[in-house]
Amino acid sequence: MNIEQIRALFPVTKEVIYLNNASQAPLNSLVYSRLQTHLQTEINPLEKKGFNRVVIRDLLSKILGGLPEEYALTTSTGLGLGTVAQGLNFKKGDNIIIPEREHWNNAFPWLQLEQKGVEIRFAKLNEDESIDPKAIEKLIDSNTKVVAIAAVRYNSGFRPHLSAIGKIAHQKGALFVVDAAQAAGMIPIDVEKYQIDVLAGCGFKWLLGMHGTGFLYVSNRVVKMIHPVLPGMYAAERIHDKLSLFDDARKFETGTIAYSLFDAWSEGLQLVLAIGVENIYDKALENTDLIIDGLLKKEYKIISPIKKREGRTAIIHFNTGSLETTKMLYKKLKDHKVIVTLQGENIRVSPNFFNTKEEIKIFLNLV
Repeated sequence: MNIEQIRALFPVTKEVIYLNNASQAPLNSLVYSRLQTHLQTEINPLEKKGFNRVVIRDLLSKILGGLPEEYALTTSTGLGLGTVAQGLNFKKGDNIIIPEREHWNNAFPWLQLEQKGVEIRFAKLNEDESIDPKAIEKLIDSNTKVVAIAAVRYNSGFRPHLSAIGKIAHQKGALFVVDAAQAAGMIPIDVEKYQIDVLAGCGFKWLLGMHGTGFLYVSNRVVKMIHPVLPGMYAAERIHDKLSLFDDARKFETGTIAYSLFDAWSEGLQLVLAIGVENIYDKALENTDLIIDGLLKKEYKIISPIKKREGRTAIIHFNTGSLETTKMLYKKLKDHKVIVTLQGENIRVSPNFFNTKEEIKIFLNLV
């Protein structure tokens, strides 16, 4: 599939320069068509076929590793992480380690546990917004029950060294929990290679789905440690008057989900597989090489850590030096149909595999 064929799948490329993929994926025509087909079955339910949850689980396992039955279908990253936080047995004196300034989905579920006497320890960031595994190693002890971290930080685009952090967590017997919202589908992830116990994510960003789709991976190694807090009809064997939970991640599923959205999402996941996450990540670095070089030449302040290539992703944060002029630049880009995000004091640029060098050059000319 060449770049022209790929761009033809994304109608947004005919209207704007879309550099906002960290916020959400623009709807592609494959997912759109699949959604319309599904909706037709709602109009004529006589020919309607049941939704097969196994299809999504199988696709997720091919992209992220693990077994299909180690995946539960959820509606969001936050629901997945919250399910795990509430499903673990904590006691007063236990502690949880998370980095400073994590996304709220990977902070609020753990912070709530302070009510139970659980201590939340915040690992310090480096001056350049990166995080060193040693910052976590300094905090961990025999009372650490969870080390939780985003695979890609939403507010800098930094990619932590997951395998090193997973090793540190396991040496002390702690669970390694990863928020994959800004990573899955954009950087290579292998849950087994990286020693990930729990991985939660959403479909509407780099996995090319829509809001309302998500997943929770729980390794069979640790699944018995986490209790389902909202078991529904898909969490157990269909036996009346008896709860016989599945012995894998399916036990975390609840009731009916938005089948139309999940069915359509299967096309987005297949597209990710067809292009290949390794190729998507290579393209991310290629795009951001151009962006970083252009911004540095114009003497903008880049907030994202850029010194080490292995810590980079498709997300770059920068500003003009003042909030007022940064807002003015954001408006200028929007007026010229270049879509980015104004996040706090920074502009966040996040291209994907369908963006071209020509589009990056237009963006740089405008800034």
